[in-house]
Amino acid sequence: QSYMQLTNMCTVRQMVRADLDKVLSWRNHIYVRRHMLTQHKISISEHQKWFETNSKEPYKRMLIVEEEGLEIGYVNLNGVAPNASADWGFYLTPYAPKGSGKKFSFAVLNFAFCELNLQKICGQVLSYNKASIRFHRNIGFHQEKVLCRKYQIKGVFYDLICFGLHRNEWFKKNINYPNNK
Repeated sequence: QSYMQLTNMCTVRQMVRADLDKVLSWRNHIYVRRHMLTQHKISISEHQKWFETNSKEPYKRMLIVEEEGLEIGYVNLNGVAPNASADWGFYLTPYAPKGSGKKFSFAVLNFAFCELNLQKICGQVLSYNKASIRFHRNIGFHQEKVLCRKYQIKGVFYDLICFGLHRNEWFKKNINYPNNK
């Protein structure tokens, strides 16, 4: 599929208060939670406080990605400013259809690089999350460093793999994008 076909299928929108319950249910799902840096089950009050605090931050974006009206995932961008580097954290809904990850990533990267004018997206992945490591590499991210034994989960220390993708690398890979600069 070309880039335009992928992005035409997905839209990116701001998370709103009405999304709180469903985003919490996605985040607390065991399949999602087991790959997060914070793995405890989040309470509704903790979730509401998180939303209130983060929705007021000018350098953060909490976004929902939809495919043909169906919500397929959540992404958080932190450090948003023109020509800046931002960190992303994301997850697909536990029930997203197969193949949603690629569409999701293209929609989010399009939004980040074109609408928000970011220069770079950075991501971190726990070393045991082989699917996310493969995902980052497949969509063009480069491994930049490894933070050895950075996170302890249930008494075991895990490395944190750090990835980065520059705007120009992404546009180069997606030459069919019409605003390719």
